[in-house]
Parts: sequence; C-alpha cells; structure tokens
Amino acid sequence: MLKTFPIGGIHPPELKLTSDSPIRQLPVPQNITIPITQHIGAPATVMVKKGDSIKTGQLIASVNGFVSSNIHTSVSGIVNKVDTVPDTTGYRQTAVFIDVAGDEWIDTIDRSSDLKKECNLSAEEITKKCLDAGIVGLGGATFPSHVKLSIPKGKKCNVLIINGVECEPYLTSDHRLMLEKGEEIMVGITILMKALVVDKAMIGIENNKKDAIEHLSKLALNYKGITVHPLTVKYPQGAEKQLIKALINREVPSGHLPVDVGAVVHNVGTAFAVYEAVQKNKPLFERVVTITGKSLTNPGNYLVRIGSPVKNLIEAAGGLPEDTGKIINGGPMMGKALNNTDVPVVKGTSGIVLFPDSESKRDEIKPCIRCAKCISACALNLEPHLLATLSLKGLFERAEQERITDCMECGSCSYTCPAGRPLLDYIRLGKSTVIKMARQRNIK
Repeated sequence: MLKTFPIGGIHPPELKLTSDSPIRQLPVPQNITIPITQHIGAPATVMVKKGDSIKTGQLIASVNGFVSSNIHTSVSGIVNKVDTVPDTTGYRQTAVFIDVAGDEWIDTIDRSSDLKKECNLSAEEITKKCLDAGIVGLGGATFPSHVKLSIPKGKKCNVLIINGVECEPYLTSDHRLMLEKGEEIMVGITILMKALVVDKAMIGIENNKKDAIEHLSKLALNYKGITVHPLTVKYPQGAEKQLIKALINREVPSGHLPVDVGAVVHNVGTAFAVYEAVQKNKPLFERVVTITGKSLTNPGNYLVRIGSPVKNLIEAAGGLPEDTGKIINGGPMMGKALNNTDVPVVKGTSGIVLFPDSESKRDEIKPCIRCAKCISACALNLEPHLLATLSLKGLFERAEQERITDCMECGSCSYTCPAGRPLLDYIRLGKSTVIKMARQRNIK
C-alpha cells in the first residue's frame, strides 16, 4: 500500500504537460539582472561595482549573517550598474545589472561531465562548500542549505528525507532532473548524509512518476542506506511536515522544525546542486525551470542562468499566446502572478505557468455556506474560514492564537471553497501581520 499523509489534502488535475520534455539549455541573454536576495534570510552584501569585469561563477554578493546566502554571477561580462529592480513578488530590491560578454567561467569549476563519486571532505567542509556555493532549497522555499546542515546542539538528525514529490500541477523540472541526473542526485544524497552524519536516506516520489521511481530505485541499489518510496498522489505532499508524516509517521509540532523529530528534508534539485558544488566546485548560478501552459506551442524544461528574464523563457516556448490572461511564477496552487515578463529568474523559480484568459478570472465571491470543505482540505488541521474572517476583521491576536503562522499557504482551502472566497489571500494578510507583531514583541 502506498504511503501518504493522513489529514486533509486535495487532488487537483495534474496537467504535467512537459513530463516527457528533455531538459534543454536556454541561450544566455545579452543582458542579465541578478537580485541579491534570492533566499530566506538577510540580503547578501554586494561585492562588485559598476565597470567591474566578472567571470561566470564569480561571487558578486556575500552572506550577511548566518541565515543568508552567497550570490554568484551566472554570466561573464561587465557590471553595468547596481540598482533596484522589481522581483517576482513585485517589490523592488537591489540587483546587479550585467552586460554579457562571452561565457568565460572561473578556473576552479570542473566543467567535465564525468561522474565524481568519492568525497573525502568532512561534514564541516561539506557544509562550508554549500555555504560558499550559495546553495538554497530549490523546492521553492529557498532556505539556505548550510543552515539545515548545521544541526543545533542538543538535537540529532537520524534520517535524511529527499523530496521528489513535485505535487504542484504543471511543474516537471524535478521529474526531469531525476530522470536525467539521477546518478548525480544519488551522489549528492550521500554527501548530504555525510554532512548530517546519518546512515539512512529516504526518497519520496509520488506514484505519477513511475519512470523516476523505477530509475532511482535501480540506482539506489548501489548506494548504501538510500531507499526510494512511492507515494499516493495527493497535494500538498511536497510540504515538509506532510512528507515527514507520510514517510516516517512523525508529526512536527506547531512552532517546531523537522530536526526536532530527527529529520532533515532536502529537495532533489538541492541534492543535485550540492553534488555540483562539492564535487565540481560549481556555485548555484543556474537551475531547471518548467515553462508550460495549455496554449503554449513549445512548452518544456530548460536549464536557465539565474538572472535571465522570464520573457526569454516564454520566447523559447513559442512566444506569448494571444489568449494569455495570467502568468504565474511557480505552480498554480502556491505561485503568484507576475505583472511583467522582464523580471529575472531566481534560485526559487521552479516554473512559469501561462493561463488562458478563460481560466484566469476568479469566481464571483459568495457568502460562506458553512460547508467545512476548507477544514477537510487543510493538511495542518487548521480552520481556514475562521483564519480568513479574523484577518478580514483585523482580529490578529485571535488569529495568532488559532495558529495562523502554521499555515503553509498551499491554497487547498481556496481551491475547495464552493463560494469562491479568497481564503488564502486573507490568510496571507493575517499571517504576515502576525509575524510583524511577533518581531516587534521580540525587539521590545
């Protein structure tokens, strides 16, 4: 019997239109814009200035605190300026603008395709390599990976969980990575195991990716301690707490982290990036991105240099369809709409989804009929209708008591609501307000 998490969850149409599309290289653009905040935590500190000549892979912004991440240039050329630019959220942030000239990489990067299995580094040296290379979680959260590898004193990790679920509709970048870079992912997992000092790793993959399950299962036979586990197809199984419950039947308590129950979770894309960082000395300056949509003529999966404009991805996929009504950064459940296509691809960009106008309009908002479908769908056993109402009425202290900060913003509540109520929108407002309130209390 396939494993899954027990509470809540939904089954939106999968629409994996690009699961059979091999990874292709997106051409390097003439100009590139690299934001210095592509991660959870403190913004990086800019290390270059206008007129500097730089090479692909060179550090251009360094960590600013423990929870921060290095940023490297994805191209070679000349720094045009350091200025602000709207990012995928719509807010302006500091970025490095680069005029591309050739593609000269720093000498320390091993550009060969040879698989390098042996790793003689210590746990501390591996963690340092991940820090230096700017590795972050590539499943969407972009939490700096070196922080996850630094287990706090008094706590212990006894199992590494690798997230190959990719439960969002449309997205297939992780699926293709598992099929095409499976061996490198396996080596990356062994490196993560060594960094965490664990002898057990579990790869969770939903059962709609049978070819990836079969491929990685065969590879795992040659790697001690690594096992592959097919999972029931159910959203949002890719969330850390739900994946941990599905695989090892442990519940992460409210306000706690996975390591508190002896687990650390990394995405398959992160495992591949760790392989490249540790074994090839390659910083994280490119990633696989799915560009997809029902009206696109050539949807696919592309290896994209960080900082490339989204419009270049759309052009590679056949151009912007005339019936486009909305462009989503990420998947349709948790992603957010873009207001222009000049925004740059960043480390957390797993996909770009184009929706036709007919599917881009919200339903008319009707009164809540107390059907409780949103409660049944919530994988965290919250009451979305209540949290949304409290946020709408400005009752943020009560919302905090009702665990609004536990919400992972998966969107299952809004998806199931027959009244078309924008529950997630209200909850996001309340959650951000409560987090600000908590920070203010800590300052006092």
